[in-house]
Amino acid sequence: MIEKSFNDVFDRFKFQFFRRIFDQVRERDGSLTAMEAFSLEIIDLLHAPTIGQFADFLNISQSNATYKVNSLMRKGYLVRQNSETDRREYHLILSEKFYQYMSLLTSYEDTVMARMKERFSTEELEAFEKILRVMADELMPECDAISADRAGQQ
Repeated sequence: MIEKSFNDVFDRFKFQFFRRIFDQVRERDGSLTAMEAFSLEIIDLLHAPTIGQFADFLNISQSNATYKVNSLMRKGYLVRQNSETDRREYHLILSEKFYQYMSLLTSYEDTVMARMKERFSTEELEAFEKILRVMADELMPECDAISADRAGQQ
């Protein structure tokens, strides 16, 4: 029962996310392809990775990653920033254009969160938050890089 409920919620978030992605992806000059939109999502989750880190995560060649990054830079979604520790290395920084794009995608999450706050008591929300925290911190070790990065941002 819990498996079905979890999958139903997860599928609904994916459904809304994909709907919004494809609503934003249009066949016009400078628009994002679906693959570019997903690449931006990954760069966001990796929190200012190098091209090498981005390539490693996707298990693609550095030249392929560079091609993707250059396209995203031309479209204004990414900028390169030299590393403070090694000037030969640079990090991928998301631009303001990316954050404007993302606000369209995350508005549904905000809507659901507002509805939850109206529907559930403080105690229920605290219990749910505790469950989510355990899931993120303990039950999903494959995503440790993301969990550690997000914890540093809180």
